[in-house]
Amino acid sequence: MRLLLDSHALLWFCGGSASLSVSARAAIEDVGNEKYVSQATAWEVAIKASLGKLTLTVSYSELFPGALLTNGFLALPSDFRHYHELLTLPFHHRHPFDRLLIAQARVEGLTLVSCDPHFTAYSVPLLW
Repeated sequence: MRLLLDSHALLWFCGGSASLSVSARAAIEDVGNEKYVSQATAWEVAIKASLGKLTLTVSYSELFPGALLTNGFLALPSDFRHYHELLTLPFHHRHPFDRLLIAQARVEGLTLVSCDPHFTAYSVPLLW
């Protein structure tokens, strides 16, 4: 399976949080799965942390690229195909970072690891 982790899934996994579902944790830990983290997630975390909307339990550099390297996560850069896909998405959800993750998952054929209830309205495989 090819997974794309939403920001909360990444943070909960790296922090060992019980908020991460058992099935999500198992899929992330499965060495047979490819795990991706969007560069947009790194951007979102930096913005929210700088605004005081997110308190990191570890330093930013321990997450990006630290946790990615430690856990074998692959960085997924954004490209024009992803932005083009945004044009086709209905506005069930207006969060720009989430919409980009949805577009990336659709274009790249990835399963989104997220508990965000808005994601179910889009044609994208979800795991939680």
